[in-house]
Amino acid sequence: MAIVISQVIEQFLSQLSNIRRYSDNTIKAYRIDLSEFGNFCVNNSKQDISDITEKFLKKYLINLTERELDKTSISRKLSAIRSLFRFAFRNELIATNPASALPNPRTRRKLPSVVDADSLKHLIENEKSEKLFEKAILELLYGCALRVSELCNLKVKDVDFEGSTIRILGKGNKMRIVPVGSKSMELIYSYLKDYPATNQNDFLIRNDKNEKIYPRLVYRIVNRNLSKVTDVKNKSPHTLRHSAATHMLDNGADLRVVKEILGHENLSTTQIYTHVSIERLKATYKKSHPKS
Repeated sequence: MAIVISQVIEQFLSQLSNIRRYSDNTIKAYRIDLSEFGNFCVNNSKQDISDITEKFLKKYLINLTERELDKTSISRKLSAIRSLFRFAFRNELIATNPASALPNPRTRRKLPSVVDADSLKHLIENEKSEKLFEKAILELLYGCALRVSELCNLKVKDVDFEGSTIRILGKGNKMRIVPVGSKSMELIYSYLKDYPATNQNDFLIRNDKNEKIYPRLVYRIVNRNLSKVTDVKNKSPHTLRHSAATHMLDNGADLRVVKEILGHENLSTTQIYTHVSIERLKATYKKSHPKS
């Protein structure tokens, strides 16, 4: 009995959404990459998933390379395909997994953009912002190393005002507790004084219409404010998260503690920031040491 590749893709996406509870943005990214692969299969008369071989997958890899996609994009697409076939194999939709030995293109991981601590301190503590809620956005993204989606979904009830912590629902619906510094808490208090919540289920950061903020708005606010203090190319909300992680390691934080604060599943993901810190150390040495 033939099992159409498009049906397997839908079953896989349904599992990610309903069982593994992946975010909408993650599901959307998987759908785009796998739909593209599904179309390639159909165009090459490979509608039955059991007809897809390792040789055919390598043909698809060549196709991606010929389209001059960057290696990071190719790796992401291959990761989605591996996950799809792993799902199909575990659910006995295929007898063997043709993607199990599929190699990734070698990539040199780019170091994340980081803004220096003094510039961020000046921006958040001294720079006059048009609105208090902009400062609250910058403070929480940097002070608590949040993802933009985590900030947007944060509710008043998630803040422990006595314990100075916030409860974060991160990727894969994984809960973590993040400490909040005294200056961040002061800003939260000031913000709630000007933007009082009606109940504990209100979103913590709201716009002038008392509505939930959204990622694109946060990006515009962060980009505009970071432009005042830095010339780094990437001025996104994630740059504040990168900066927070790097500054913690610069000041001697344990890598495993930083991993928990960031909500990373694997320590290897957090280790990229050790490379950033080493590069910053080298740059400082070259700039200031007479023997450099």
